[in-house]
Amino acid sequence: MPRTVHIVSTALLACLPSMSWAISDSAMRDALDAARNQQWERIDMRAIDDHILSGYITYHRLRGQLPDVSPDTVNRYIDTHSDSPLSTWMRGQAIDQYGEAGRRSDVRAVSNGEPSGTARQCHYHTAHLDTAPQQAAQAGLRLWHVGQSQPNACDPLFERLRANGIIDDDAIWDRLMLAWQAGNAGLADYLSARLSPAWQTAIDTYQTVASNPQALLNSPTCLGPECAATATFYQAAMQRLIHDDTPQALAVWRTLAERLSLLPSDQRRIEEELAYYVLVREVPNSMAWVDRVLPRLESERVLELRVRRALQARQWDDVRQWITQMPTRQQEDARWQYWLARAHQQLGNQTVAETLFQQAASQRNFFGFAAAERLGQPLALNNQRYYFDEASRQRIAQLPVVKRTQALLRIGEAGLANSEWLYAVQQASTQEARALADFAAAQGWHARLVQTTIAGGMWDALEWRFPQAYYDDFIHWGRSTGVDPYLLMAITRRESAYNPNALSPAGARGLMQLMPGTAAQVSRQLGLDDPGPYGVLDPALNIRLGSTYLRDKLQRYQGNRLAAAAAYNAGPGRVDRWLAENSIETFDLFVERIPYRETRDYVQAVLTYRAIFESLANGSSDGVALLSDGEKQVRYDRALVARD
Repeated sequence: MPRTVHIVSTALLACLPSMSWAISDSAMRDALDAARNQQWERIDMRAIDDHILSGYITYHRLRGQLPDVSPDTVNRYIDTHSDSPLSTWMRGQAIDQYGEAGRRSDVRAVSNGEPSGTARQCHYHTAHLDTAPQQAAQAGLRLWHVGQSQPNACDPLFERLRANGIIDDDAIWDRLMLAWQAGNAGLADYLSARLSPAWQTAIDTYQTVASNPQALLNSPTCLGPECAATATFYQAAMQRLIHDDTPQALAVWRTLAERLSLLPSDQRRIEEELAYYVLVREVPNSMAWVDRVLPRLESERVLELRVRRALQARQWDDVRQWITQMPTRQQEDARWQYWLARAHQQLGNQTVAETLFQQAASQRNFFGFAAAERLGQPLALNNQRYYFDEASRQRIAQLPVVKRTQALLRIGEAGLANSEWLYAVQQASTQEARALADFAAAQGWHARLVQTTIAGGMWDALEWRFPQAYYDDFIHWGRSTGVDPYLLMAITRRESAYNPNALSPAGARGLMQLMPGTAAQVSRQLGLDDPGPYGVLDPALNIRLGSTYLRDKLQRYQGNRLAAAAAYNAGPGRVDRWLAENSIETFDLFVERIPYRETRDYVQAVLTYRAIFESLANGSSDGVALLSDGEKQVRYDRALVARD
């Protein structure tokens, strides 16, 4: 054979596997599209029979044949694909279809415990009413006690429980009150019509108070047979009033509490909700009442708000008092260790303060890092590294789940690929999950890697949780705009966890979660065309526009990253208003004063992530600061907003 022919032949042979893949993948892509639409005449089974994804075609075939497929056939499929989410999906489809067809024994045959989803749970427990009546009845009551309409699949279950007296008038009244609380008038009317005449006074009272909340003060203290409706009525009525008009609710409750004879648990539920909203909405002249009831509420969220109100007023002894009344688990959070230390510091107990700062500084979060800086010590990364050799990666590469994930990515099914991958992580042992994370890191699957650490609970694997994704773009556009690249990385990590196609419910898009209007505005500012809703998903462009937008926010707040991060999340108008309405002398009090929990958490996360990214890049946290001196020393008020 001539040498040239030999070389060409060798090259062709080397390309054959990838060419075969491409042909097979193309056939699978077409087959999957046809299978989803039950268009079986379009599928050449011979072309895909040996494909790693052939189970997806079988899934859609069985799905289309249900319920006219035996449970044995379904279970064989589930067993064959037990390492794939296909098994869970098939089980769910079978429960749906067998349940709708009334084939209770078949539902039992394919079930392996209570499924997820309300409709499937109703099918499941209906199927077990005769074989496990007590458990099915308890579950049925749980599904009944909600304030919204349930799926039609629940009707047979509820009808059986109603017929045998398990769903009685008490249960109907309880659900009526839940529907009232939820504002579901249609369901409330439906339930009212199903109560016996003995409940008419309770129904009339509910309807009167629903239209005139002030009538609550004159409502009977005994409602329903043997006062069975009283507690749930007053809980529902007070919750509606608390949400609609908290000051009035407080005034009404101060009168009602003296004349009602409720169980302590029922009274505590009302007062916990009322205290929470009184503090959230800062109702005037309410603190004495809150302080009187708070010790018996056993409520972490109310204690948190009470401490924040004390911080707002700089009442350091109250800060100390209420933190020490928190449950031990809550007190051990760095946030409350930090504030307890600050309180002792303000009260002159420096030795106690330093001990508490030291405890807080052991944790890897915003207040842990802030405590470390007060002590002048490095930030505690608590980083855990895991090492895998090439042999381990080769072994992982041969796992069917990895091959399916890669094949799904090749045919453009990223969503299914993620489902396969995360299912494997959730089913894996701790060591196997780490090996999967290592493989994802080696593949450069940044978003999938982050999700792997979440699914596998690898909270200390910082190189995996905070990978150097899109590193060159962050460095380039950070330098071009004058924005710290680590801050850009932190914003992106918080916004999208590196998913370039991320889409929020509000419509924000891409790595840095830009709203289409913001992307268009910044593009005009840069002399670029409007990228549109899909162009903005381009990672490099998204980072360019996001870094420019963040630069503008930093300039607006004179380089203050706390205010700029808050504006990136909540909008500059809100941050301007918060600064105008307050004059706060320290950064930590400013963070606690941010009224939206989402934005408070966001600001803390972004500054914490930024410090982690810089520490990982440097190899340690030595010399890495959570905040600049200016951010620690500036007063957070209207003067922080730069004037044009």
